[in-house]
Amino acid sequence: MDITPEQTEIGKDNFHEAVGFTRRDVLKTAAVGGVGLGALYFNYEKLNGSPVRTAFIGCGDEANVLITEHPADFMEIVAVADPRPANIDRTFKGSHPEVRIGLNKKLGQAKASEIKVYPDHLELLKDKDALGLEMVVIAVPLSQHAPIALACLEAGLHVLTEKLMAHNVTECKQMIRKAEQKGLLLAVGHQRHYSVLYDNANDLIQKGLLGDIKFIRAQWHRNNSFPGSDSWKKWDRGAEAKKDKEHLLGLEKSGRLKELGYDSARQLVDWRLYNKTGGGLMAELGSHQMDASSIFLGKVHPLAVQGYGGRNFYGVKGVGPKENWDDDRDIADHIYVTFEFPGRHFSEDQDDVAIVTYSSINTNRQEFYGETVFGSRGTLIMKEEKEALLYKEQSASSGGGLEQRLWVLDSSGGGGPVLDSYNTSAPSAAGAMTKGAMGDKVSRGYREEMEHFCFCIRNGRSWKDLRCNGRVAMADAIMALTANLAMKHKKRIVFKDEWFDADNDAVPETDEQITA
Repeated sequence: MDITPEQTEIGKDNFHEAVGFTRRDVLKTAAVGGVGLGALYFNYEKLNGSPVRTAFIGCGDEANVLITEHPADFMEIVAVADPRPANIDRTFKGSHPEVRIGLNKKLGQAKASEIKVYPDHLELLKDKDALGLEMVVIAVPLSQHAPIALACLEAGLHVLTEKLMAHNVTECKQMIRKAEQKGLLLAVGHQRHYSVLYDNANDLIQKGLLGDIKFIRAQWHRNNSFPGSDSWKKWDRGAEAKKDKEHLLGLEKSGRLKELGYDSARQLVDWRLYNKTGGGLMAELGSHQMDASSIFLGKVHPLAVQGYGGRNFYGVKGVGPKENWDDDRDIADHIYVTFEFPGRHFSEDQDDVAIVTYSSINTNRQEFYGETVFGSRGTLIMKEEKEALLYKEQSASSGGGLEQRLWVLDSSGGGGPVLDSYNTSAPSAAGAMTKGAMGDKVSRGYREEMEHFCFCIRNGRSWKDLRCNGRVAMADAIMALTANLAMKHKKRIVFKDEWFDADNDAVPETDEQITA
């Protein structure tokens, strides 16, 4: 969708205008009380008691984003664990001036120096009592999410693990059952559940401002076709890689890597490129978009999925740089997936179906990543988790489109708020109030998910209070992993209710409709 800078500003103002109408009471409370929006929206308060003593298992890029956002008033980092020396080094020194600043800058060198360092989770768990450990944040390759989470739950620790929840649905169910058996909290870091931006967007959708939704287009396009540009391919990259290689090859030779779940040192470093350790573009990227789409459609489970995925660039002789011809990855580099979801009136009319398409490609990134929600009364564009643009759908009797600002009216028939449009050069006071309350820097939800998780620990809350608890996260995993199966087997797969039941052993990876 080609949108000019002026139309983009109008779309942002329109979104603020609508939120100012539907959530004015919350925004006024925040403005008067100085309360953080996350706490107001997600129903938590400042911590009553000491910060929760926490260890980070896995210190790669995603963990360091979380460490940068970690809320010191809620969480005290007492230990980190990672078999890669370069990861540990980056975790303390930082690797980006804003999004991965490192523990030395985040906490100060004196405080950071008190944090214990372990080569892996096995050694860390031996010291859990001495550390006074209460919870762990797991940010390791996907294939090890479940084994490490289960070990930590067995050791009596609360678990917040990165997405995707697990490498298969059987493991998801094992994690849920173990957490509930032990009376421990388990959550998964699909951060859109704790994004104020997404929560406001969903509020507008659920209040009917967009009308009936029949189509959501989601994408995450990247261009890794230039030599050395693939961020998932790190084995041969620079002096840092050489330092890691020597150490990891020693662990491989000793058999320690096998104990940690990896066949080789390279498999650990480039884990996203292999199906045995990762879940490909659908799990690593698409799960975010499908999570958001499910939320926008009312947190419903999908009906069916089909799609295409293939290695259309890497490993194809004569295509792209020669260094890519012998690329041994086994994940697809282009995927295109179509999901069918029940519409609002599906229970009465089974022709009421909403379609969600997802694409992820490795040879062009001209279009931003995010989701575009097409409703019968309006269009909502979620852009890179930073911006939301709202436009009224043009009709025969009233204006709309990319050029017009909108306001929100109470429906005369009592059916809820509706959009109207007008020609003006400035947003209203309500829109300005929302923009001020939201601030210039939009939180992606990392801080809020950690704050709420710690709040729930300290206040004895149950797993049901977590916005992305194990059962919610398992649904996201089922969508992504079943899409992978649909692409692999070239089938349209119908989802089954029992797959989404944590107490039922049925799972898609062993279902006869797929494997036959």
